[in-house]
Amino acid sequence: MVFLCADLLCCWCSLAALALIAAVWFFRDSRQITGIHEKHVLVTGCDSGFGNLAARQLDRRGFHVIAACLTEPGASRLRAAASPRLKTLLLNVTDSASIERALERVRSETRERGLWGLVNNAGISIPIGPMEWMQVEDFKKVLDVNLMGLIDVTLKFLPLLKKARGRVVNVASILGRISLIGGGYCLAKYGVEAFSDSLRRDMMHFGVKVSIIEPGFFKTQVTNLNLIEGDLKERWNILPAEVRRSYGDSYLQDYIKVQEFSMKMLASSDLSKVTSCMQHALSARYPRTRYSAGWDAKFFWIPLSYLPTCITDTFTNIMMPSVKES
Repeated sequence: MVFLCADLLCCWCSLAALALIAAVWFFRDSRQITGIHEKHVLVTGCDSGFGNLAARQLDRRGFHVIAACLTEPGASRLRAAASPRLKTLLLNVTDSASIERALERVRSETRERGLWGLVNNAGISIPIGPMEWMQVEDFKKVLDVNLMGLIDVTLKFLPLLKKARGRVVNVASILGRISLIGGGYCLAKYGVEAFSDSLRRDMMHFGVKVSIIEPGFFKTQVTNLNLIEGDLKERWNILPAEVRRSYGDSYLQDYIKVQEFSMKMLASSDLSKVTSCMQHALSARYPRTRYSAGWDAKFFWIPLSYLPTCITDTFTNIMMPSVKES
């Protein structure tokens, strides 16, 4: 009887301790910064998708948003949908001269305050597909935007971020945790994870916080099935006949069906799941190091990435079509 009472007491104490830890975490996580209306945030890739919604959401929150778009039509549409406080500029993250012009514009806007937030969101996905179907230039095309462009922008704006003791928010992906597709996309996102971890540790000394957003699958230009399928068909048609035979005549259509099934089953149209993470990283007093956005990221892909490689490989092989050599 005494042992039973002791066990029950131990159990209740453990539950109480867990409840206290959870309460402290939620309280700490909910605390917000002050002076939002005085802070400037630069968001890249604002023509559409996450960047466009994030710029409008942060604008409504009261930040002075500087939205970087690749095209003037994209910038015009965004200005029409936001308050006069939101400013736009044109930025090609693969062009150092374009980044320098953006830096001068942001410096003139922020003046002595510095830049509170940098959201590195600009990115592309195509080409994706089996590694053997790629050329070196295909990898370079994606890496230049998704990784090298992100690094170039971050390094150029670091002095302004250090002045404000601000925030860097880098958009990675669950594909920076588990490589499901060939091409440069997964390589770039793994690189974003590593760069962000190193940057976070270096910038701790200067009061600059670095957060990583790891979205699951969402319906944006990056996951546009028409663009992906069109590119896959073009690649298949220019492959040497010997390579096509090694995969089998039906492989292309089977691969496309897998992509369609995955997007229809997993891709969410609620982009606010991602942009709310961005907003929290910029407005919370204690931003998180990593944000998993989307139910598939939280409950499927991230847990899968922690399993032994043999299990992950088995699962991905089940997902992908089988090779049927002609």
